[in-house]
Amino acid sequence: MGKFTFRLPDIGEGIAEAEIVTWHVKVGDRIEEDGKIADVMTDKATVEMESPVSGVVMEVAGAEGDMIAIGSPLVVIETDGEGEAEEPAPAAKAESAPVATAAPAPVIEATPVPPPPAPAPVVEQPAAHAAKVLASPAVRARAADLGIDLAQVKPAEDGRIRHADLDAFLAYNAAGGFRAVGAKRADQQVKVIGLRRRISENMAASKRNIPHFSYVEECDATALEEMRAQLNAARGNRPKLTLLPLLITALCRALPDFPMLNARFDDEAGVVTRFGSVHLGMATQTDGGLMVPVIRDAQDKNLWQLAAEIARLAEAARNGTAKSEELSGSTITLTSLGPLGGVAHTPVINRPEVAIIGPNRIIERPMFVPDGMGGERIEKRKLMNLSISCDHRVVDGWDAASFVQAIKRLIETPVLLLAD
Repeated sequence: MGKFTFRLPDIGEGIAEAEIVTWHVKVGDRIEEDGKIADVMTDKATVEMESPVSGVVMEVAGAEGDMIAIGSPLVVIETDGEGEAEEPAPAAKAESAPVATAAPAPVIEATPVPPPPAPAPVVEQPAAHAAKVLASPAVRARAADLGIDLAQVKPAEDGRIRHADLDAFLAYNAAGGFRAVGAKRADQQVKVIGLRRRISENMAASKRNIPHFSYVEECDATALEEMRAQLNAARGNRPKLTLLPLLITALCRALPDFPMLNARFDDEAGVVTRFGSVHLGMATQTDGGLMVPVIRDAQDKNLWQLAAEIARLAEAARNGTAKSEELSGSTITLTSLGPLGGVAHTPVINRPEVAIIGPNRIIERPMFVPDGMGGERIEKRKLMNLSISCDHRVVDGWDAASFVQAIKRLIETPVLLLAD
């Protein structure tokens, strides 16, 4: 009796491992060539593994839910031949022919079957006709029934034609020689747990309990960007300034005149707490989902201190080292999508806060500007929209609009951000 080791192949998605989601065989089962071994799941798709040989399953890699590395043994099969064989290592797949056992199920060279007259099959490279065609008897029989010339079928991996390759060939020709726009993938059920469940509950509670309203205003950020470039050119060893420290400074300068926005609403007690300090929540995207680290007493920090704190908190949130006190207690939140900022958005309030504000992407557009002689001229300017959502139970539309207008004035006259 021989022994065949089937190793998990490179599924072609640049991954290092996959999860075993379903076993179709167990130790002691007999499996036929092209029979189902297991379904494995990457972060993108579920892939069905088929056996290239017939025999009895001697070993399996693990239980359903276990992770297995690409290139490691998935199953060991006892074949009817003698000696040992393995599937090629993933790195050698593109260059190596399939490794056979001493006496596996026969793999023979196909005698080409003439293709049907219509539609004419799409011919691959001329070398494909002369090359040996490797396929199991089941695949050959199906190809003959369908009238497919196996010499014109391009295998997806290791030079061996499988049923999936026939399916792809049929789909390709049915589409008139054009490849499908994407590959069909299995549906997935993902349990909502951990951080994702917490985000889900918080967002649902916010939308369910808070009557949101939103307001959007356009700002000319040309002068602000020019000042930022000048500050960065002279920053020395200090952290590089992004737009966020400047916007946070504008928020902190405007909020004293709009205390109803720097607040938290306990709707059960019917009490609004207006804060004297700005504890600014900074919405941060992480691999696990959205987190909101908090810049304490943002009003007491200068631009460079804000830049350093933004970087520190964002890194702590993304690598999971943020402390609980760094993720709670915010009084107003700033949310920024960076280069994905879009034209406008309607952010969801970080309950129990009453307001959340977000800048959108800066874009260059022509604008009419004063020409200094009583007229106007067209000039290229850098424009950015500011979006704000507020709790209409405690914030009036006039207050929200006036607050954004105050920020707009600071953005468009950025020297005021540095004035005492």
